[in-house]
Amino acid sequence: MITLRQITYALAAEKTLHFKNAAEACNISQSALSTSLNEMEKQLGFKIFERDNKKVLVTPIGREVLQRSRDILLQVKELELLADNTKTALSYPITIGIIPTIAPFLLPKIFPLLNQSYPQAQITVIEDQSSVLIDRVKKGDIDSAILALPFPCDGLLEMEFWQEDFYWIALKEEGNTEKKVASKDELKQSKLLLLNDGHCLRDNILEVCKLPIKGSENTFGAASLNTLIQMVLGKLGTTLIPEMALAPLIAQNPLLSARHIDEPSPHRRIAFVTRPNYTRMATIEALMKLCKTALQGPNK
Repeated sequence: MITLRQITYALAAEKTLHFKNAAEACNISQSALSTSLNEMEKQLGFKIFERDNKKVLVTPIGREVLQRSRDILLQVKELELLADNTKTALSYPITIGIIPTIAPFLLPKIFPLLNQSYPQAQITVIEDQSSVLIDRVKKGDIDSAILALPFPCDGLLEMEFWQEDFYWIALKEEGNTEKKVASKDELKQSKLLLLNDGHCLRDNILEVCKLPIKGSENTFGAASLNTLIQMVLGKLGTTLIPEMALAPLIAQNPLLSARHIDEPSPHRRIAFVTRPNYTRMATIEALMKLCKTALQGPNK
């Protein structure tokens, strides 16, 4: 009979494509891992992996086995967590993914509240782009993710808890700072600096502002909002940032102006996403409440 331990070892080998690294990740010897996988393949009657001295490859039929193995482990994990519905929120460890345009602005606000209300909480935070986090939620690698909508979340439960708008950031010396609102024409005429491809904030901005992708390109490779602000200060152009980033990035800088863009609100919606059958919904609901309280605070 194929065991959960064998399945775990096989998935580790798939992830690393290296038996030694997989063994280290599973805290066992390489020979023990190889023996376990050989026995699993013997029971199945076919090879999951192709091996040589330099690399490990997954066979075509092995890919199907590993996909089903992931589903099995996820179902087992959910089964083990069923009892959590009767437990206190945040009484068990939880792993949350957060996108880079939210994490540095939300976390400093929420952690003091979390420590006050749930001192026993054990939260691991993973920062990555939306597509990566969505994939990890579906696979069961992480419990939930905080990201900006709209974003394709097929098969997952979306729980919106916040809405906000975008603001146009420019040097005050460039003029028009007396205006409180920035028009789409002004944005089109400016040298607008955006994040790299792959960041959902970039796509949100292009969609909300009805901006063509061509003409909104920059060659600076910015991967963070802080980098974009530094580029604006360096007189390389202007940029757009979400409301939650205003106080940390703009409030203490007298050289910059921030103007609300003249497009219908809200410009982006913030939500938790998780699996529909996730068993720790009380924890997600508690975190949503804390996030709303934090973002509504005096320093928002």
